[in-house]
Amino acid sequence: MNAPDIAQVKQFLLSLQDRICHQLAQADGGARFEEDSWTREGGGGGRSRVLRKGAIFEQAGVNFSHVHGDMMPASATAHRPELAGRSFEAMGVSLVIHPENPYVPTSHANVRFFIAEKPGTEPVWWFGGGFDMTPYYGFVEDAVHWHQTAFDLCQPFGEDVYPRYKKWCDDYFFIKHRNEQRGIGGLFFDDLNTPDFEYCFRFIQAVGQGFLQAYLPVVERRKALTWGERERDFQLYRRGRYVEFNLVWDRGTLFGLQTGGRTESILMSMPPLVRWEYDFQPQSGSPEAALYTDFLPVKAWV
Repeated sequence: MNAPDIAQVKQFLLSLQDRICHQLAQADGGARFEEDSWTREGGGGGRSRVLRKGAIFEQAGVNFSHVHGDMMPASATAHRPELAGRSFEAMGVSLVIHPENPYVPTSHANVRFFIAEKPGTEPVWWFGGGFDMTPYYGFVEDAVHWHQTAFDLCQPFGEDVYPRYKKWCDDYFFIKHRNEQRGIGGLFFDDLNTPDFEYCFRFIQAVGQGFLQAYLPVVERRKALTWGERERDFQLYRRGRYVEFNLVWDRGTLFGLQTGGRTESILMSMPPLVRWEYDFQPQSGSPEAALYTDFLPVKAWV
């Protein structure tokens, strides 16, 4: 099965969106996902699902999109100039979860598939994706569990996979203008097309299915912790970093906007509430300061 099976990938992505939405709604227990189906003028469309004001999740969005067009956007050809002039199809599931309780981390995941074609030549295709976690208050137990789950799902695909994709995640989710990581990382990969389609497809299935195994135990451990105005203020301040990364550095945001995707769905990743504070410095020795000293610096968690 070395030729890419587009229909099989799409079927998996749609079922992944269903499964993740079902499990998140079940974990929340207080709200349901609302669905918007949309079509793109240039070709394709998707279905966006958003849960708001839940018992645990202030906002959670899980998007499926499948778009196609006659020409690759600039964000895609910038690092792959050989794709210029090809038609393309892009499909994926992308999700961002913003819990209300500051002790429960924000998290993001996506899996995606691209294929670019030109008459008379072999199609160029690849998978990308990963997941990462952004705590506001760090817990070693959570960070170790998160990375251990990522490590375990990578093992069947080769011993070098986890360290390579962990480093890629650390490098990618780096807020250059702040000189700090967005969170504690996880996995990130792009341009995956070797050794063959079957291997690559199995890997993104493992990543897609492994996300909730990594995230939901953290939610369960932290959801009942008591918090107040101080923790909420810090959470909203740190959410500002999330916004900065997504609007300034994230290639997925740029790709969506350049391909004429649905803006509401693309910016669903934004937190519902956020704040900025001029030159904020956490108090030395505080739990807030520990995020900067003990969790955001890149380290080996497993």
